[in-house]
Amino acid sequence: MEAQRLQFPGSDGQQLAARLDLPAGPVRAFALFAHCFTCGKDVLAATRIAQALTEHGIGVLRFDFTGLGGSGGDFANTNFSSNVADLLAAADYLRQHHRAPALLIGHSLGGAAVLAAAQGVPEAKAVVTIAAPSDPGHVVGLFGDQAARIAAEGEAEVQLAGRPFRIKRQFLEDVGEQKLLDSVSRLRRALLVMHAPQDATVGIDNATQIFIAAKHPKSFVSLDRADHLLTRKEDAIYVANTIAAWSQRYLGTETLDMPPAVAEEGFVRVEEAHIGKYQQRIAAGPHRLVADEPVSFGGLNGGPAPYDLLLAGLGACTSMTMRMYADRKGWPLEHVAVSLRHEKIHAADCADCATTEGKIDWIEREITIQGPLDDAQRAALMEIADKCPVHRTLHSEVVIRTHAAETKAK
Repeated sequence: MEAQRLQFPGSDGQQLAARLDLPAGPVRAFALFAHCFTCGKDVLAATRIAQALTEHGIGVLRFDFTGLGGSGGDFANTNFSSNVADLLAAADYLRQHHRAPALLIGHSLGGAAVLAAAQGVPEAKAVVTIAAPSDPGHVVGLFGDQAARIAAEGEAEVQLAGRPFRIKRQFLEDVGEQKLLDSVSRLRRALLVMHAPQDATVGIDNATQIFIAAKHPKSFVSLDRADHLLTRKEDAIYVANTIAAWSQRYLGTETLDMPPAVAEEGFVRVEEAHIGKYQQRIAAGPHRLVADEPVSFGGLNGGPAPYDLLLAGLGACTSMTMRMYADRKGWPLEHVAVSLRHEKIHAADCADCATTEGKIDWIEREITIQGPLDDAQRAALMEIADKCPVHRTLHSEVVIRTHAAETKAK
């Protein structure tokens, strides 16, 4: 898994602190995760769910809402509507820098927020709520007797999860105006409602109301024995694995929308995947590959870098040529492994090179040969390695003719 700490402007221009968790391999889809009320992006449940989803090829963006965690702004000036606006800003960040989220996930009040925000993310194919209230006004119950004081005096300090938060009257007014179930009825997205029957913070009846209001396709999963914050690791992992399995129907099983097959042998098509800055989709006959740059170069490390593919081609050609030669000779070659490394070196450091100035490409190739072969056979195999077609291409004059493709009028 790759993790990136980042910032992006929120709904009011303040910088929001975020974390993007990426799969070690190709990204199948991106998800946007909204955490619970007064929590942060690094709360255990969000962290465990996001990291587990990366194992299924899903990249997850989670962030601190305005005034929370590492984000700027004053929490007292926020409300449910501003949280929804922050979610739309986060979706826009993914849209501009990677790919718009196909999956929206919200925990507790974050679940209500993603339901409200879904209409503003047209690319979202599926929505998941975890222990979400059916009415954002449910959170007012957490204020206890202070709710009346907030209404009367305009603001008051309340204790939430052992921490003090200043709440203003505008917060109460905003949540009171929300018609979340109307939004649910117009969702037009696949919906997964996850809730624990024993949830003591947000009762199971909230899940019932959300589920009834939603149109199909919709699903419900009971989180038996889980608490509201999913404090047990196994509950969070179960949630993530269930989301991954359920969403596969809507996100698809392919890691990318790959280009069409290339029928002509020896013809390769490469095009931008529009995932991250550099990721490329490759079609070589019926085969599909992904190329990318490492994170250190601004990519997502979703596939081999261009020079890695070049080395792979040389290594594969080397091994295949040695195998063909040994089989033709009837020699007992059991296994071939080729390790390669590319770098740029100063021409002056190469005593055998024709180039004497500037830098040259240097490829180090190490070949492992296994089997009961004698010294003469091993020497012959090492000699034939330099005669593989790709090796010869790299050492011969190569002409590359480039022309612009014809653009068809729309």
